[in-house]
Amino acid sequence: MKCLSKSCKGFTLIEVVLVIAIIVILASVMVIGISGYLAKASEVKLAVSSENVSFSNQNENINDEFVDLGY
Repeated sequence: MKCLSKSCKGFTLIEVVLVIAIIVILASVMVIGISGYLAKASEVKLAVSSENVSFSNQNENINDEFVDLGY
């Protein structure tokens, strides 16, 4: 960066464009990584909800057995 006076402050256009390009590249890598994690999270959420339904059905069966016994 060339300065004509001693109080020269600021950035050149090339420096600003390079910084913006680096930020865009990092953001795109982050979005790609996050999309994989979101897909895995939805799979885990589906598995957990199916397990909860299974436990709920087991609890209903146990409650029905207690009712049959007179409790």
